[in-house]
Amino acid sequence: MTQEYLEMVFRIIAALAAGGLIGLERSHRGRPAGFRTHALVCLASSLLMLVTVYESHWFPRDSAARVMVDPTRMAQGIMTGIGFVGAGAIIKEGFTVRGLTTAASIWITAAIGILTGIGFYFAALIGTVLVLGTLSAFRWIEARLPSETYALFMVRFSRDAVIPESGLRALVESTGFSLHNLSYRLHGDVGQFEYRMVLRTLDAANARALSDKLRLDPSVLEFRIAPTGD
Repeated sequence: MTQEYLEMVFRIIAALAAGGLIGLERSHRGRPAGFRTHALVCLASSLLMLVTVYESHWFPRDSAARVMVDPTRMAQGIMTGIGFVGAGAIIKEGFTVRGLTTAASIWITAAIGILTGIGFYFAALIGTVLVLGTLSAFRWIEARLPSETYALFMVRFSRDAVIPESGLRALVESTGFSLHNLSYRLHGDVGQFEYRMVLRTLDAANARALSDKLRLDPSVLEFRIAPTGD
């Protein structure tokens, strides 16, 4: 009996350590769901799996009833519930969606907690190492891969000094952007005309070049360049 209790403690601590390590990486990146969130998710998953693994500790041994416990059902319930926690880490603002990686890390942290809860330490250890490698090393690789950058672009002119669409397209394309989903809006109450569009480029630094050109143009009353992110 004492050996079983020691095993329980070890599984719980292992889950807490694995979740904490993953959470530290998220905290280092300034994410809201960081050290404590991941540690608690992994710990909770491990504790819940102990319910099925150590059935004899809570189910009456002298009971005439026979219950067949399926640990995979508990695991399925845990992973479904963790989806709500992960959804809370995802933030959408306009065309920008952030928190997808953190939500995925919360989900896989729950999986690692399940593994430690049932005593599958080797898989839990390998999983923890691979998760940490994905969150750190893969970020370095991803930063060096050529990728398209998108930005939500808005620019306003006085109603009597609007540059034509062809002129705006030439200005945008001269800074290395391609233009998509162009829309128009007239603010009659303030006498302003507004262009909105989505920009695409292979070099994120082009946003600064476009900003400099717009800032020096006296006909531009207001503009916004908002890069979208993961």
